[in-house]
Amino acid sequence: MQSPLVPDGDANALELLTRCSTAMSELGREVARVVVGQETVVEAMLITLLARGHALLVGVPGLAKTLLVSSVSRALSLTFGRVQFTPDLLPADITGTDVLHEVEAGAVVRRETRFMAGPIFHNLVLADEINRTPPKTQAALLQAMQERHVTVGGETHALPDPFQVFATRNPIEQEGTYALPEAQLDRFLLEVHVEYPSEDEEQEIARRTTSGALPTISPIVTADEIRSLGALVPRIPITDEAVNYAVRLARASRPVSPDAPKDVVQYVRFGAGPRGSQALVLAAKARAALRGEMAADVEDVAALVLPALRHRLVLGYRAEADGVRDADVVGAILRKVKA
Repeated sequence: MQSPLVPDGDANALELLTRCSTAMSELGREVARVVVGQETVVEAMLITLLARGHALLVGVPGLAKTLLVSSVSRALSLTFGRVQFTPDLLPADITGTDVLHEVEAGAVVRRETRFMAGPIFHNLVLADEINRTPPKTQAALLQAMQERHVTVGGETHALPDPFQVFATRNPIEQEGTYALPEAQLDRFLLEVHVEYPSEDEEQEIARRTTSGALPTISPIVTADEIRSLGALVPRIPITDEAVNYAVRLARASRPVSPDAPKDVVQYVRFGAGPRGSQALVLAAKARAALRGEMAADVEDVAALVLPALRHRLVLGYRAEADGVRDADVVGAILRKVKA
């Protein structure tokens, strides 16, 4: 196991861990006042927040993906920016651009350029329907997600801290969409699928959304607390068995691996890279922190295999012909690789 959570001189770590679990529970309840159901999705979003990663929400229209992200941002007291991705969107529409200004200095008027920040300069950014914009524009978002800064006109601008992207994608519409580059998909910590609500939940949605204004969400966690909790998560210990399990799962997703199951060899062109095992370990630590646990274990890793690995698999044509999905392949990996 890694070094203890509480090193000498840092007795506040346990108190912070307790605050983490309490605050995330309160945040989940606050979001539930507006969004009916979707507890699994909310938990995955909270894990992403604690791990300071990015998440891709996939689901058909009308499942409250946008409402989920905006509700979480309001409960976190974070600045919120939304980018509606369209085919004609330009990189400058996301990052911002240099604008020419006239400055009066006595009787002299001179011109100078000033940087006008784009909507990406917020703590929490919603990239709505991210697959509707061409790769050139997606590349601008890729730099921000990986390096947490943007470069415009040869000058580099740091993004706010914290900075996280929650993107949405509609899986059924193909016209006017672009495939997300594998390099960009790999930057998402988790891919979370938003499913249809149950019948009881849909009845509650129908009642709640047609009876007047939705409840107002109150801030639960400040930006300073988010930064503190985000710094705590990497320090959460994790068992050696859990790390070994995460690495073996990622390696089994590669068709060239001797441990790859038959489905991987048949249907996968490229499996998860080292960032896949890193995502599993970090997300497992965040899940432990979410529950107020002092260490992450194999159970935490196993709970996050599907959202952490599915978008890192590049399936071949045979998978499409046989109707095999990424979830089917991840299931085969779980059956082959035992903890």
